[in-house]
Amino acid sequence: MTQLFENPLKHKIKAGKKTCGAWAQLCSPLAAEALARGGFDWILVDMEHAQGDMQTLIGQFQAVAAAGTGAASIVRAPWNDLVWIKRILDAGAHGLMIPYVNTKEEAERALQACKYPPQGIRGIAGSIRAAGFGRDTASYLKRANDELFTMLQVETPQAIENMEAIASVPGIDALFIGPMDLSTSMGFFGNPAAPEVQAAILKAEAKAKKLGMPLGTISGSWEQAKVLYDRGYQIITLVSDAVLVSKAGAEAAAKFHEVFPQG
Repeated sequence: MTQLFENPLKHKIKAGKKTCGAWAQLCSPLAAEALARGGFDWILVDMEHAQGDMQTLIGQFQAVAAAGTGAASIVRAPWNDLVWIKRILDAGAHGLMIPYVNTKEEAERALQACKYPPQGIRGIAGSIRAAGFGRDTASYLKRANDELFTMLQVETPQAIENMEAIASVPGIDALFIGPMDLSTSMGFFGNPAAPEVQAAILKAEAKAKKLGMPLGTISGSWEQAKVLYDRGYQIITLVSDAVLVSKAGAEAAAKFHEVFPQG
C-alpha cells in the first residue's frame, strides 16, 4: 500500500500556527523517541555540531516515527552542501535547516539542492528510504517539492541586511535566527544578551514580519520562549536532549553533595 509523504509541520506554519521543537543532539534513537513522545511538533536532529552520521540519523528518524505522535523529523545540515542535503533528504527527513546562509545566491543554492527538477537539481533515485524503498516512489517524487520544509539560518549581520533578497527566493518556508553565531559574528563572543546583538535580532524580527516570513530561534527556558512566541515566532526549540541529561544529572549530584559534603 502506498504511503503518502505528508508534512504536518509545514501546513501548521503556513496556517500561521505556533509550534514547538526539541534538539536531538545525543545521536541516540532512544533519546529522540523519548523527545517525540513528549509531544513536540518536530524533532530537530543536529548534524552540524553533534557527532552523528547517516546511520545514527536514520535510527533517530525511525525512533521518532515509532513514537507515533506525528512529530516531524527536521535536520540541521552540516553545511549548505548539495551532497549532504541530498543524502539527508533521501534518508527520509521532513525538512532541513541549513546553516550560515548570508546572501540570495546562497539561498538559491540551498533551495536548488532541496528541490527536484525543474525547481531544483536534487538527484532522483526511486529506491531511497524517503520513497519507501521503491514502494512509494511515484507518490514521493510528486509530493516532495511541496511537502518538504526548508528553513535557512540567519547568523550574521550580512544575513540580516540581505533578508529581503533571501526571502525573495521561492520555496523558503522559514528563517531561523542563531543567536550564538550572530553574537559572535558581531564581535560579542557567545554573548547574545549584548544590547547590540538584541538590537540586531529586533531588526531581523521586524524585517521578517514585514516580509510575512515565519521565524524561528532557540530558547533557554519556557519563560524566554513565551516572550519569543509573543513577539511573533512560530518555530522555537524548547529543549535539547544533551542539555536535559547534563542539567538534570548535575542538579541531582549537587543536591547529594550539599547534603553529604564528605560523601
